[in-house]
Amino acid sequence: MSLALAMWVAALAGFLSLSYEILWYRAYAFVSEGSPAAFGLMLGAFLLGIAAGSLASWLWCRDGAASGDRTRLPPIAAFVLCANLASFAVIPALARIAVVANWRWSLVLVGVAAGLMGATLPLVSHFGISPDARAGSRLSYIYGANIVGSTCGSLLTGTVLLNGLSLARTANVLAVLGLALATAVLLLSPMGRLARGLAGIGLLGLSTGVTLATPAIHSQVYERMFDKAEYTADHPFAEILENRHGVITVRDGKVYGGGAYDGAFNTGLDDDKNSVYRTYLIASMRPAAGKVLMIGLASGSWAQVLAHMPGLDKMTVVEINPGYLDLIRGRPEVRGVLSHPKVEVVIDDGRRWLARHPQEKFDLVVMNTTWHYRAHITNLLSREFLQMIRASLRPGGMLYFNTTGSLEAMKTSLAVFAHGVRVFNFMAVSDSPLWPDGARFREAITGWQIEGKPVLDLSLPAHRARLDSLLGLIDTVNHPPVTLGLEGSDSLRVRLASTAVITDDNMYSEWFPLEPPP
Repeated sequence: MSLALAMWVAALAGFLSLSYEILWYRAYAFVSEGSPAAFGLMLGAFLLGIAAGSLASWLWCRDGAASGDRTRLPPIAAFVLCANLASFAVIPALARIAVVANWRWSLVLVGVAAGLMGATLPLVSHFGISPDARAGSRLSYIYGANIVGSTCGSLLTGTVLLNGLSLARTANVLAVLGLALATAVLLLSPMGRLARGLAGIGLLGLSTGVTLATPAIHSQVYERMFDKAEYTADHPFAEILENRHGVITVRDGKVYGGGAYDGAFNTGLDDDKNSVYRTYLIASMRPAAGKVLMIGLASGSWAQVLAHMPGLDKMTVVEINPGYLDLIRGRPEVRGVLSHPKVEVVIDDGRRWLARHPQEKFDLVVMNTTWHYRAHITNLLSREFLQMIRASLRPGGMLYFNTTGSLEAMKTSLAVFAHGVRVFNFMAVSDSPLWPDGARFREAITGWQIEGKPVLDLSLPAHRARLDSLLGLIDTVNHPPVTLGLEGSDSLRVRLASTAVITDDNMYSEWFPLEPPP
């Protein structure tokens, strides 16, 4: 193997290795609903596999074969071939294992695939570097090529391929590229013309077969990883949107981001399947919306409600995944929020946007935050981030966010703000006194309309009963605390005295506990 060939093989092997790792992480993040442990477990299996593959290559090279021995090219081609087929099979296998057993068992396959890839680089180095005075510099060239390929794999696959292709088609592209690499190495080996031709035809046929079989092999992989033991083929997702930011799925009117519940398409109080009443209860604590910042868009239901809240001046919505905009455009009950004259939607990370706009001040900040145990949620729940929001509020301004039941998130908000009220699993916090008022809520809700339609038509008995139930819910703040009710900050501070505060450093909600509650 020439040095130039060794560098090309090392570069493409690195490209494929890191590209597959990105695909695998997307699948493992989805199947685990964004568990913080998913990446560490996958990376551990990956590194262990590479170590085992490197050890196997050392054992194979102990016979002292010369570095220029071209008869060793077919075995290297076989390693590349098997590594790519095994890597291609990881995600379909993970989806099928998740249906019958714990998804962690599939990490064995990650180790096997990584082991085959891990054997490639040492073999290429061994047979591409002559044992002379320039061995060290040649080794640096090969490893440098591998690093360049790995970097390109991360960038190209993570930001380009996954932004335009589905998970299955991206895996197909990588598999064909890997088979092409194996073919090139094989054709450069000392084989007869007939043998080369047959090998080339065979690998071309294998690439064609993989491409044709990709849809069937990846059939309902997301449904299998989502439903697990409850999977049935007759209950597919109604929509699947994939881009470089993640995977959005829809089923039965509910939206799931990265395998975790994100919300539902509903803005009404009469058929409240997404507990949207929590949005309306903002009016019991604020006489008017004023200038609003909303971090996170998801189904658009909450944004649609807030866009029509009495007294709204302007609302800025910061959403990190533009796929939600495509989703909302196809839903008549919420798509109006995208064209509302008082609403501006910005595609950015919420924390980064706040850091870049310190001059912006708001009367109300709303976050219907995702589950407190998911990876990276510290960015939205930590003391440091809540302090950023506090600095962005006008005097008397309020933060209203979903703790998803995390006592630590509740405690953290009260460690930053002087006053607060728990609204079921939400926290309303402010530096000014805060207390829900039923009369204020009644006045707001009777005039609240969404695109010309009253939220509650009090001429209807069912709607009057719904209003009475919400007024009764507001009144729970004056009674001993219950889970499905309201609770003042004095009571919360006593109950949460020994609860930890989430910080950027301890990432408490992500790691304690390691798994979501039952």
